[in-house]
Amino acid sequence: MQEKLKEIAKKTEGSEFYTSFPRGYKPGKTKYIITTGSVISGVGKGTFSSCLGSMLRMYHGLNITPLKFECYVNYDAGTLNPYRHGEVFVLDDGTETDLDLGTYERMLNKSLTKNSFVTMGRVFKTIIDKERKGDYLGRDVEFIPHITGEIKSFVRKLAVESKADILMIEIGGTVGEIQNSLYLEAMRELAYEEGRQNACFINVTYILQPGSLGEQKSKAAQLGIKALMSVGIQPDIIICRSEKPITEKIKEKISIYSNVPVSRTIGFHDTRNIYKFPLTLKEKEIDKAVLEILSLKPGKSVPELKKWKELVEKIDKAEKEITIGMAGKYTNVHDSYISILKALEHTAPYYNASIKIKWIEAEEIEKGRVSVKDALKDIDALIVPGGFGKRGTEGKIECIKYARENNVPFLGLCFGFQMAVIEYARNMCGIKEANSTEVEPECKENVIDFLPEQKKIEGLGGNMRLGSYPAVLKKGSLVCGLYNNEKIDERHRHRYEVNNKYVEQLEKKGLVFSGRSPKGNLMEFLELPGHRFFIGTQAHPCFKSRPSSPSPVFSGLIKAALEHSQKKST
Repeated sequence: MQEKLKEIAKKTEGSEFYTSFPRGYKPGKTKYIITTGSVISGVGKGTFSSCLGSMLRMYHGLNITPLKFECYVNYDAGTLNPYRHGEVFVLDDGTETDLDLGTYERMLNKSLTKNSFVTMGRVFKTIIDKERKGDYLGRDVEFIPHITGEIKSFVRKLAVESKADILMIEIGGTVGEIQNSLYLEAMRELAYEEGRQNACFINVTYILQPGSLGEQKSKAAQLGIKALMSVGIQPDIIICRSEKPITEKIKEKISIYSNVPVSRTIGFHDTRNIYKFPLTLKEKEIDKAVLEILSLKPGKSVPELKKWKELVEKIDKAEKEITIGMAGKYTNVHDSYISILKALEHTAPYYNASIKIKWIEAEEIEKGRVSVKDALKDIDALIVPGGFGKRGTEGKIECIKYARENNVPFLGLCFGFQMAVIEYARNMCGIKEANSTEVEPECKENVIDFLPEQKKIEGLGGNMRLGSYPAVLKKGSLVCGLYNNEKIDERHRHRYEVNNKYVEQLEKKGLVFSGRSPKGNLMEFLELPGHRFFIGTQAHPCFKSRPSSPSPVFSGLIKAALEHSQKKST
């Protein structure tokens, strides 16, 4: 196979081939699992792929790295509206991705890089940049082989960079759509060039069960799989997602229609506990099928497997329930806050608890349609999450004031941190016109503002702090105790900072900036001594929270919420 690939590469110049191999690439060293979806979008490709990768990593010690191919022509996810696409997830290197990368990081317990997230916009930009530089040697640049060739280059570069045993490739969208056809063609070519023993195709389909019929129907799934086969891809494994367990009859229909053995046609119905999925995949022996297809030998489990199993048991046995209020502006689209929800979900079981979310639409409070007392009276803790823009800000400030005055555990994230500073400035420092220049550009008391160095940077996203930044925590502070460290790193996604000319005035009135940037000029954490739990941070600690190592601030919030709940009941 290596000789075959070298031959293809040699023929590239002046031929119909366009195939490149990065320095250090060895065909066969990295295997590829390619996941596609059919019937409907949102079928759970990312969840399935991350759980499969988690299972292969924990049970066989394999180095698994994901790669998400997105269909949209945006360069990254940074400008996408949360109402349309859910949360924008940020990697350590500052790359703005979709929420699936968060799922991969949590399930694989691994920090990823920009090369694990590729949009069609990034592919097109790469091609145009190369064409303008003359890298195609005067050839007419075509969809095949050039665009598909560049897509394969992204795959092979990540294989070398990550030194992965298996690259988990997820193709966004649904088979049959125009926008992912180039990705599908590129993966067909990849399997041809690498050899079928190095590529495993998995199709995640959906089995419908119309309420009017009361029985499962497989025709849509059959047609979706047929569409995949029509572009030259033969699936090796079919995953049948469904609301309820699929019948053997359905499996047989899918099997005979797709040339996939019944043993490799596997049903996965909805479940409450996603953390069981890796264990369930092992029970269904999907690892045996994958290892056989990829000519890999079984490996040894890793120590983390024991802790993962314990977490699954804790989730099932949780005896207490606490209610967390989420005061935001995208509350109708819960995926807008998915990393926060997941951080709460996998942290609470360590305290024998489960989480109930109470969604609080800040704009309703702002406009007086709901009183803040009624909205927050039955919660055990309050989170004010990140966000951009003016809408709902006064409602968030009212919620923060209520939490501060009534000793309700509070966590402010990014924009929530900034709103907490404004609330304290107005109501404790007497700075009645305190505001942010993001909310009110001409405000007289700009306690939240651009820093001078940021104002020099132009371009949407260019003037944001994106990615992982260090913070130095104050000795003896609550956050220092939670992290058990004076120097930490958390991920950021914001433009505005605390205006330093107000810091002394705020601290004189009791607010403590317990975390700062190494130079001391950026306020990273705040807390309020004497309060049950009142913490704000410019960062998004939920982005780095993992099932096996929950975020310290989320652990602290849940512990305080349990204490608050217990006090209410006595």
